[in-house]
Amino acid sequence: MSDATSLLIVDDEPHIRSGLEKGLAKSVEVIDSVGDVNHALDLFEKTHYDVVIADVRLPGDRDGLDLVSLIHDRSPQTLVLVITAHGTVETAVDAMRRGAFDFITKPVDLNLIRQQVRKALDHQRLQNENTSLKSRLADAGVISEIIGNCTIMQELFQQLRQVADTDATVMIRGESGTGKELIARALHDLSNRGRGPFIAVNLGALPESLLESELFGHEKGSFTGAARQKPGCFEQARGGTLFLDEITEIPAKSQVDLLRVLETGQFNRIGGEALLSSDARLVSATNKDPLALIENGSFREDLYYRLNIVPLQIPPLRQRRDDIPLLVEHFVNHFCNRHRRNVKRFSDDAMKQLIAANWPGNVRQLRNVIERLVVTHVDDFIDVDSLPAELSQGRGENGSPIPTLAETTEHAEKEAIQTALAACDFHREQTAKALGISVRTLHYKMSRYNLH
Repeated sequence: MSDATSLLIVDDEPHIRSGLEKGLAKSVEVIDSVGDVNHALDLFEKTHYDVVIADVRLPGDRDGLDLVSLIHDRSPQTLVLVITAHGTVETAVDAMRRGAFDFITKPVDLNLIRQQVRKALDHQRLQNENTSLKSRLADAGVISEIIGNCTIMQELFQQLRQVADTDATVMIRGESGTGKELIARALHDLSNRGRGPFIAVNLGALPESLLESELFGHEKGSFTGAARQKPGCFEQARGGTLFLDEITEIPAKSQVDLLRVLETGQFNRIGGEALLSSDARLVSATNKDPLALIENGSFREDLYYRLNIVPLQIPPLRQRRDDIPLLVEHFVNHFCNRHRRNVKRFSDDAMKQLIAANWPGNVRQLRNVIERLVVTHVDDFIDVDSLPAELSQGRGENGSPIPTLAETTEHAEKEAIQTALAACDFHREQTAKALGISVRTLHYKMSRYNLH
């Protein structure tokens, strides 16, 4: 993007275009003006504009509100000011819903226009600075609220940086409590959609009867209780990111509907005939093995491949024990500040037990334990005797951790795959055959264990 600020004026009245150009010449460095939507879109193919001022009533088959939608789809960072001589509450609401930055009625007040243009440019500058800061933090190894210095987490951060600034569909996999939504938010924050909406939907928490309406929206009167038109999540996430958590819980019919949107980029509201376009980047997450669900017939294979363009695997806390002291320090500072408590310190033995604990609930469980200790522990010093009893379970008489069955199984499986890969000279089809599994299952296991 050029450092020069740029403005496009779209109005069918030449004297208004001329007046706005002269009145805004000192506020903006580059100004272009056209009289209809088609010419505006032609200019958008060649030039980036920071701000657009568009009249609602324009000649041709598309008006200024259509232009707002089209600009929002093509260039979410561009801010649109809508002006009209026929201002109504309904028109204003429609303009804002489609992505307009503000709404101004005619006759045009140049001072107000200048003020709104400056406001839009200031807003955009702050957004750019925020995006730049997030990018610099990511380059330094800090991404959103995600904390991790171990090798496996640094590899995940590198994947995030490579994938974030694309529109590729991402599937995040990991056990409950590992932070899948944090990863999805980090993808959004680091992308060029970061200033757009982030809409999160937990598919496992929605009854099947409401799922279609939640995703695609509905028209007024389309079913009993539909008292008004409601945009769905795909519309709400336009220009941003739609995060579908627990994607493997989606019922069969909705799997077909979702696949159609992914293939065509279009959908209908319930009870609606108009085809609407989807511009949301789709990120999904699951704590289950989708390949096992494909095998038993509960999840569509074609949908899986559409969703799994870029797979990201989040390790459980037991595979990144070196990060536990960092996480503990972060949570202690956060909750002491939140609950107005003195900063707590852990003894060496207490920290060793935190590191050695099994943590079946992963980072979420650790977070809850630290908050409980901050709130309930009277002293500022926390010893091993003050830790919850469940953290000492699974430890031998000498205090060393006893690996869980899951840890033992994972370790054996990883070693078996490593051995087979080496024996087959890393030929994946031969390795899969030797292990008695499919190639796609081998790919999933290799991704899970970071075997490349």
